[in-house]
Amino acid sequence: MTDRSTATASRRRPFRRPAGRRARTFAALAALILPGCAALDPKPVTVDQRIAAFPTTGLDLERPVTLRWSDEQVPFIEAETDRDLAYTLGLVHAHLRLAQISLMKRVSQGRLSEMGGPVANDIDHALRILGFGRGSAATAQALAPDTRIWVEAFVKGLNDYQDRLARAGGPWPPEFGLLGIRAEPWTVEDVLTIGRLAGTDINWLAWAGLLRERARNGPQDPRWRETWARATDAGHGSVVSFPANETHARLERLLTELAGLSRTGSNSVAVSGQMTESGSAIIANDPHLGMSLPNFWLLAGMRSPSYQAVGMMPPGLPFVAVGRSPHLAWGGTNMRALSSELYDVSALPADAFRTETHTIRTRFWFDKTVTVRVSPYGPVVSDSEMIPSRPGEAIALRWLGHDVSDEIGALLGAMRARTGEEFRAAFAGRYAVSAQNMLWVDTDGHVGQVLAARLPVRPDGIPQDLVARAGDPDRDWARFVDAGELPAARDPAAGFLASANNRPTDTDRLVPIGLFFSADERVRHLQSVVRDTAPVSVDDLKRLQQDVTSDFAEALAAMLAAAARDAGVAGNHRSLELITGWDGAYAADAAAPVAFEVLLSRVAAGVYGGAEATDGRFAFASSWTQLNRYLAADLAALPEAERRRILEDGLAAADAALADYPAWGDMHRLRLSHLLGQAPVIGSFFTYGDWPVGGSRETPMKTAHDLVEELHAARYGAQSRHVSDMGDPDANWFVLLGGQDGWLGSSTFADQVPLWRGGDYLKLPLTPPAVAERFPRRLDLTPEG
Repeated sequence: MTDRSTATASRRRPFRRPAGRRARTFAALAALILPGCAALDPKPVTVDQRIAAFPTTGLDLERPVTLRWSDEQVPFIEAETDRDLAYTLGLVHAHLRLAQISLMKRVSQGRLSEMGGPVANDIDHALRILGFGRGSAATAQALAPDTRIWVEAFVKGLNDYQDRLARAGGPWPPEFGLLGIRAEPWTVEDVLTIGRLAGTDINWLAWAGLLRERARNGPQDPRWRETWARATDAGHGSVVSFPANETHARLERLLTELAGLSRTGSNSVAVSGQMTESGSAIIANDPHLGMSLPNFWLLAGMRSPSYQAVGMMPPGLPFVAVGRSPHLAWGGTNMRALSSELYDVSALPADAFRTETHTIRTRFWFDKTVTVRVSPYGPVVSDSEMIPSRPGEAIALRWLGHDVSDEIGALLGAMRARTGEEFRAAFAGRYAVSAQNMLWVDTDGHVGQVLAARLPVRPDGIPQDLVARAGDPDRDWARFVDAGELPAARDPAAGFLASANNRPTDTDRLVPIGLFFSADERVRHLQSVVRDTAPVSVDDLKRLQQDVTSDFAEALAAMLAAAARDAGVAGNHRSLELITGWDGAYAADAAAPVAFEVLLSRVAAGVYGGAEATDGRFAFASSWTQLNRYLAADLAALPEAERRRILEDGLAAADAALADYPAWGDMHRLRLSHLLGQAPVIGSFFTYGDWPVGGSRETPMKTAHDLVEELHAARYGAQSRHVSDMGDPDANWFVLLGGQDGWLGSSTFADQVPLWRGGDYLKLPLTPPAVAERFPRRLDLTPEG
């Protein structure tokens, strides 16, 4: 499925492995990792062959179940009991994504060394300290009876599918042999721990760079104070979705990967019936996650006495997170809420800490024993070599994900909800992490927004430091609020709601929600397009999901062009001509984005010292929010001669880059790889496609990247899409960047990529006649006996 344009093929060779090199590498590796050869060169498998491998008899069912499949291997389960639905979902998740969820289980438990060897020891130590499963046992004990029955049935389905493979002698997913994975029983705690991994606090990613700056300069140093002030100023001043009164490098890579499992970005738009062509409410969601294979979602439909829904499920978790029922449709964006706090616990007495001993089993090497210290405020994260801290300083993490909560029960309640009020009530008292702005629409044309979160009540205002002092009463968590107390929106006067990781509403007097929201540009762009397009159609929202315009890039380009002319930059620069009057559209075939990005990168390096600067400013100052807030003023503050030199150098570099990369898609690539694509030596075997792609870091169709001057691939972005029209229960469209099946070599492993690239969707209906037609492959599952 690899499709490469030829204009600059030679410059894209790094993404392609020559056939001869592949053969030599394969031969060398085969002797070492013979069990993994099936993963390196998988055999083609058809959808019919995959469906034929699904177990159908002797199952732990109460009543017979009908399991239908579409041509894309999307399942639709028809069960006579809720318990049978949950059990069959477990079978389906194991069938489609057993390798993926087995890998996620080991990541969540800090067991990468079992697969990757001693190079992963430090990462595993950090993961053991973070302790995603620290509260799983207590959470399992506290589950409501109906939720426990549901999760236990789901886990039974996972185990029964796995046991069938074991009794038959396989075939196991190809990754098992390559990574040395051995099947082991699944537990309720395993599923809850994967849920905590999916609920990773994405603020940790921002903290990683800030902690490095704080450790370098010290918490009292004026340079740190300025860094902290700029970070909170740029991150806290976001526009709101609705007014409250209307109702280290390895560490950063690790946190980026963990955040990729959480909803790091996303767009969601809910338009009321009064603003649509059809007169019915419409919702559009596109989660922004890591752009890798298998996709971080799988599609499914289901019907039982309590549930009828189609939508997107996180692999290994038994609920529809983004989707549609007969009564409501919903989707969420990450709230970027303050679900965590860092505390300096250095002054606590030694007996205030307890110590855990962990053995890290290590493939190809000796096992390693590590210790984890736990303070009254949480695990001491600075004990990891990957966490920057001052000498003698002990920093502990308090995270709501370590406490008892019931996100699965909350999402199950949302799936059953018939009204917006019931939808909001489903999250109250249950849902904690990761905090989500949940938008909903109903069949009566109403729209709403719910703040699905549990947040500690803190004093109003921005804290003076990233790290609190243990015992500071202003930073202790004494009381919490959740979706039942936090503001909510219903039928705003504007007739629609939009959310894009911006500040959801004004709640600081009740509880400060967060400090590091996304910049305004995505949410403002969504709002302006909906407002200007009304009456809105389904096709309008589909086009909006593919919008590659960055309003902030347009403004920054205009600023740089004006600065160059004001500084009297010499020479005729094609790059200056291109960015003058540019509308900020990152089309794959456009040249202006190349000129702008290279110029921006050079100017940022010139103003802030570049990556090699000894004061470390560049890594912090070159973030998109910082550049938009401060670059113009910081550039203008330089002496005129230095400013002119920086701009001339930047324009010359941009001119040169245009010769190598005539269009944005020649430089900016969609490189689709398996999760193993980053592995040394074997990673090149797991790249399945490399195409030009439009979009950028904060366009509605996000294809994120850092400052760039050369060939690169998008890191994460809009890797799935959903649109539902509430006027028709069958009018639901979804698409994944990838495919349904996680089995390497499957015909549905990446069959939706052409749809995603072409702006097309799969239609997934709800009504029985449409379901029977759309899902023509039928399996009849029968109970034991």
